[in-house]
Amino acid sequence: MSRPFRHTFIVGLVALATGLAAVGGWRYARASAPVNGPIILISVDALRSDHLPIYGYREIRTPAIDALAADGVVFERAYSHTPQTLPAHVSLLTGRLPFETGVRDNVGFVVKDEERLLPEMLRDRGFATGAVVSSYELRRGTGVNQGFTFFDDDMASGAPDSGIGGLWRSGNASEHIAERWLESTDTSRLFLFLHLYEPAARDAADDRVAEYTPYDAAIVRADEAIGRLMRYLKAHQLYDRSTIILVSDHGEGLGDHGEQEHGLLVYDEALRVPLVIKRAAAEGAGRRVTVPVQHIDLVPTILDLAKAPASDNLSGHSLTPVLEGRGQLDKRIIYSESMYGRYHFGWSELTTVTDGRYRYIRAPGEELYDTQIDPGQLENLAAKTPDEIPAVMIQLRLDLKQFGAGAALLDPVGVSAEERERLEALGSVGNGAAPAEPLIDPKDKLTVLETYRSAVRLGVRRQWQQANDLLRATLRAGPNRTDLWSKVAAYAALAGKDDEAAVAYKRVLAIDPDSTAARLGAAASLLRLRRLEEARQQAALVVEAAFEPGTLAQASAHALLVEVALARGDAGTAREEALLVAEADSRIPMPDYVEARLLYDHGRLASALPFFDKTSAEGSRTQGVPPIAELHYYMGDALSRLKRYPEAERAFLEELKFFPQNSRARIGLVTVYRKTKRLDEAGEALSELTRVSPTSGNYQIAAQLWETLGELRRAAAVRAEARRLFEPARQSTSRAAQ
Repeated sequence: MSRPFRHTFIVGLVALATGLAAVGGWRYARASAPVNGPIILISVDALRSDHLPIYGYREIRTPAIDALAADGVVFERAYSHTPQTLPAHVSLLTGRLPFETGVRDNVGFVVKDEERLLPEMLRDRGFATGAVVSSYELRRGTGVNQGFTFFDDDMASGAPDSGIGGLWRSGNASEHIAERWLESTDTSRLFLFLHLYEPAARDAADDRVAEYTPYDAAIVRADEAIGRLMRYLKAHQLYDRSTIILVSDHGEGLGDHGEQEHGLLVYDEALRVPLVIKRAAAEGAGRRVTVPVQHIDLVPTILDLAKAPASDNLSGHSLTPVLEGRGQLDKRIIYSESMYGRYHFGWSELTTVTDGRYRYIRAPGEELYDTQIDPGQLENLAAKTPDEIPAVMIQLRLDLKQFGAGAALLDPVGVSAEERERLEALGSVGNGAAPAEPLIDPKDKLTVLETYRSAVRLGVRRQWQQANDLLRATLRAGPNRTDLWSKVAAYAALAGKDDEAAVAYKRVLAIDPDSTAARLGAAASLLRLRRLEEARQQAALVVEAAFEPGTLAQASAHALLVEVALARGDAGTAREEALLVAEADSRIPMPDYVEARLLYDHGRLASALPFFDKTSAEGSRTQGVPPIAELHYYMGDALSRLKRYPEAERAFLEELKFFPQNSRARIGLVTVYRKTKRLDEAGEALSELTRVSPTSGNYQIAAQLWETLGELRRAAAVRAEARRLFEPARQSTSRAAQ
């Protein structure tokens, strides 16, 4: 080798070595540098992975999710630990399993103060932390707000076409709030948790995507919200610097095993979720990971990327080896559970494990599926003869025993009637029942659950008679369900059928004589029926049964006894009971209200008004106690009859703010508008009467009022609509009686 050539070769070799060292040093520096840009966790509620194009689905287009996947790493087998929103997100944000956090259902559970959530861990590392959630299930009262300096859970807009406000909001609205928070944050070292609810609220109509199934249309809407956030990040030069994680809390049944929604069953359609992780500068873009991963892996992964110390009690493992392409994950067994059947109906709980191929489900009738050759989980291998059952089942049984050993099955705490109503409207139906022995397999009771959920959906849409028809059909098969009879009673009362409500409450009390809620409900229905002595007896029984004075039930019972006494014209008893209400709950200004009512009932309207005003002012100063029902109706009626129409309008509107189904207040509002020649507003209020409280009686009143407004065609249309809605119901009720 000549000297010049040898010199050139050596120089080239040195240059190559220097280059390789530089690349290696860059890679080491890159791997060792903490994430300093935004970390964004997007959770799309009830999103099945097999309904996304990135997993092979061809029925819809999701350009935003597709683009994010192209820039990131796609995990093909990611799993949730529970098919319920709250416990799934608690595991997602703590890195711990449900039996470790103690949050095992949507109803009656909150995050313990001592539990550390991801935002707390990141805040300790200097991250700004913000969250925007889109469902009442993740309200701050559940404790999921721990560690977030900004947490927006305002569902003021409510769900479209819902009789209950504040259930959920659109992804567009939530994404806009997230943008505003990002604008207000003076650092890019931030953590944003954005929760979108569209797939779980798929019944919301949208003509723009009418060619899709409701579920697919909802996914398209969620994708649009994600796309807007991605465009914002790019416009503000944040996208390339961001670590973005897209995941779902759980899947959706869609009828695959009989469950249309989620919560009860633990098959792959409910537990397998999408997972995409886009790193800063799109490092690792295009990689697909086939090994099974789980929700609890995300907290250690994010902490690893941020170079933050991980807590010793985390149950998951960092995914950075596969994100960086420098290693593999150890084989793992992934645990999931559903406590829904146990807590809501007294059936058996379901627990399950998967190794990514086989899924074993422990239940009264155990199950085993090979999801590789049977992805729909249709052939239960555990149903074969003992000598044909695969050895993997024996191993998975043993694996499952390792999870939750010794963990107590905690009882849920009580929730308010308002909370329960909202959570039921979101799918968490069933008020609980004593577990049967032997425990019932939830798979055998799917018809009960699906009927119950369908009835509640009808109830939310104010189709109370149709809802009750469904519930009564279910009760024929199981007549001793107090939760179903209570729901029948509640819907009957809303429909203006207090006679049916009283009978249903009587059925509840025959099964459970200690049910305070049923006695109070029965007393209220009997009062509206003017069966005053029966109403008094039911309320008095609640007072007598109270072991401690000053309870909410006792205050409610004394308030009913006030109304019974007023209806009888018994001023002395009304005043006595009013003092007992105030004694049970000093925040309720019942004595002044009684004085106002006594004057009002004797036609002394002007004299009654100062007492009404004082009651209203005292009530407005209390926290956590709604106004006395009908207080502002009586105030408005007195003002209207005194021709003080602007004040009357304000009073009626105040009543409807808290009690939107108070038909008398709405009719009073129509009268005020008619008297003040505001006919357009009178028509709007009249339309609201039958929309908000579509009872047979209200349709009759609406038709008469349309006639007084000179709208004869509208009156005829209302009567025709009433015949369409209520005559079939009367016929079915008659046939049932026969």
